Amino acid sequence: MVMLKTRFNFDFMSKRKVMLLTSCILIIVSIISLFTRGLNLGIDFTGGTLVEVGYTEAVDIEPIRQTLANSEFGDAVVQYFGSAKDVLIRIPPKEGLNTADISNKVLNLLSGSGQGLEMRRVEFVGPQVGEELKEDGGLAMLAALAMIMLYVAIRFQMRFSVGAIAALAHDVLITLGIFSVTQFDFDLTVLAALLAVIGYSLNDTIVVFDRVRENFRRLRELTPIEVFNASLNQTLNRTIMTSLTTLLVLFALFLFGGEIIHSFSIALIIGVLIGTYSSIFVASPVTLALGITKEDLMPVQKEGADLDTAP
Repeated sequence: MVMLKTRFNFDFMSKRKVMLLTSCILIIVSIISLFTRGLNLGIDFTGGTLVEVGYTEAVDIEPIRQTLANSEFGDAVVQYFGSAKDVLIRIPPKEGLNTADISNKVLNLLSGSGQGLEMRRVEFVGPQVGEELKEDGGLAMLAALAMIMLYVAIRFQMRFSVGAIAALAHDVLITLGIFSVTQFDFDLTVLAALLAVIGYSLNDTIVVFDRVRENFRRLRELTPIEVFNASLNQTLNRTIMTSLTTLLVLFALFLFGGEIIHSFSIALIIGVLIGTYSSIFVASPVTLALGITKEDLMPVQKEGADLDTAP
C-alpha cells in the first residue's frame, strides 16, 4: 500500500453532504434576497449625479436629508463617506439640469446651515450608460464562466469542469446575496472584484484537481473518496497560506485604502473566504457525485503498445 505523506488527515468528504446542504441553503437565501431586496446599485449602474461634500467639523446627517427632502432633490440618497465630516449624496437623473446646476443648487441648499463646507467631488453617469454597464458586466461574467468551463474540460475532464463551474457559481451567488442582504454599495469596482474572485477560486480549485488527477494515477488501490481526501489534505497547507496572505492584504486595503475602494475590498474578502470553502466543499464533492473514477483519468493506451515494449 502507498503511504501518504501529508501534514493533515481530515476526512473532508465525510462532511460533504452537510456542507453541500449548507451551501444550498445559502444560495436559496441569496436568490430570495436578490429577487426581493435587490442590490444597492451604485451610480455607475443607475445613472445620476454623485456629490461629495466635506465639512470642517462632524455633522448630523438627518438635517441634510431633511433639507434635500424639502427641495427638488427629495429622492436623493444621503450617507456618510468614511467619516462624520464627509457626506455623499446620490441624486437620480434630473431633466433640464446638468451636473454643474445640480452641484451648485446642492451647495447653496446645504450652505444655509451655517457650517463650513466645500465641494469635494461631482460625478455624472447617464442612465443609458449605466444600463449598458450593467448588461456588459453580466455578459462579461457569463463569458468568463463559459471559457473557464471549456478550459477545465480540456485540461482535465468534463466532470471536473462541472464541479469547477458549480463552485464558481456558488461563490458569485453567495457574494451577491451578502451584498443584497447588507445593502452594501454595488458598483463597477465590486463587479471587478467578482471577476477577480472567479479567478482566485478557480486557481485554488485547479490546484486541488491537479493533485486529484495525479493521485488517481498513482494511488490506484484507493477509492475515489479516499483519493479526494488525500488530495485535499496534501494541498491544504498551500490553500491556507495563500488565503491568509491574500486576506492580510485585503484587510489592509479595507482599513487604510479609503472609502472609494471600501466595497471593492469587502467583495474580495467575502469572495476569498467563500472561494476557499468552495474549492474544498463544493467543487470536489460535486465532481465526486458525478461519478468520477480513475478510469476516466487513465491515459489511453494505444493498441499494440504491449507488443512494442515486449523483449
